[in-house]
Amino acid sequence: MKHETSLIACKDVGFRYEGQLAVSGITCAVDAGDYLCIVGENGSGKSTLVRGMLGLLKPSEGVITFDAALRSSDIGYLPQQNAIQRGFPASVQEVVLSGRLGRLGLLPLYTRADRAAAHEALKLLGISELAKASFSELSGGQQQRVLLARALCAADDGLKILILDEPMNGLDPHVKQEMYACITSLNEKQGIAVVMVTHDVQTAVKFARHMLVLNGRQEFFGTAHDFEHAAVGADLLRDACGGTCAVCGLPKGTVRQ
Repeated sequence: MKHETSLIACKDVGFRYEGQLAVSGITCAVDAGDYLCIVGENGSGKSTLVRGMLGLLKPSEGVITFDAALRSSDIGYLPQQNAIQRGFPASVQEVVLSGRLGRLGLLPLYTRADRAAAHEALKLLGISELAKASFSELSGGQQQRVLLARALCAADDGLKILILDEPMNGLDPHVKQEMYACITSLNEKQGIAVVMVTHDVQTAVKFARHMLVLNGRQEFFGTAHDFEHAAVGADLLRDACGGTCAVCGLPKGTVRQ
């Protein structure tokens, strides 16, 4: 599936590890300004596909194509945090500026343009007042915003795609809602396409434009609305069913034939 506006498109993609097929049959696209949520159980192939979208892993079957104008710096990546990253001993400004490290070359110091980019990223995420704070002393939600700012800072002319791997892990419900609002703002106001790997299907479907379900192979790819009325979507959303779909008026969870 390749649209004229697709930034990344997968056609019959599969990946193997040590000769064993890890995930297969993936045909999907990420369009400019899109919001795609990838869901599935652990080991279903979500992180493998993300590595492919980042250009870090070549598919063993099928093909992943990238828009000709898309550069590596146009893709921001927010991986899952671990304990070492959460305790990183640096200021917020230093963490955000580290997004520019790849362009320093032989220059030992950040340029004025680098510092201006970091300032703008902090401002955009609403955390300018945290610039001198210690990253390790921030709350989980604040740390995630700082890492989002780092990803924004790394882009030359603004991100085109932001890929997030389980960004809500370890956050309490209130902070999760704030993070979803922040990511949605980047998507809608900045036009950044979002690709989010998540287990939080019930919340993700409220924000996503498209859903991709993996379980060793692709089980569904389509609009969030169609997902809600597909058998796999109704099953995954079973505990959240109730009320009426705002798009078609059918009871939520109704499977359309």
